[in-house]
Amino acid sequence: MDLFTEYFTAEKLAELFPPQRSNDFFEALFGDAEEGAFDIRLAYNRYDSADETLHFTLDLHERPGKCLACNLTYGLPDVFTRHPIINLTRLIKDIDALMGDDYMCEEWKLGATQQQQSALHSIPLVIAVKKVE
Repeated sequence: MDLFTEYFTAEKLAELFPPQRSNDFFEALFGDAEEGAFDIRLAYNRYDSADETLHFTLDLHERPGKCLACNLTYGLPDVFTRHPIINLTRLIKDIDALMGDDYMCEEWKLGATQQQQSALHSIPLVIAVKKVE
């Protein structure tokens, strides 16, 4: 049983990473949100009790009429790590706050972009958590 599924419902994930953030990202990048090829959604996958890590993905969903090309998404982990609109540091703090006083986030990292389907690419986000005694 995954203790964390109650924290990371679809509604909470949308609050943590609002859909508007995709448009804001492309507005900053290109000057026009309509130029963006994908929408970014935060997804919760699982808790790994062996190494005490939460596993999320930043899912890149191709927008209608756009092309989600591999060469467009493979450099994104580096960009997302430091981009102020994506703001992963704030996202980690928000996840930490959502878990209350029982657990705390420690370190985190983004993995390499993975192509799930032609219209869906995912960037793994792994967060080490610690039970607060």
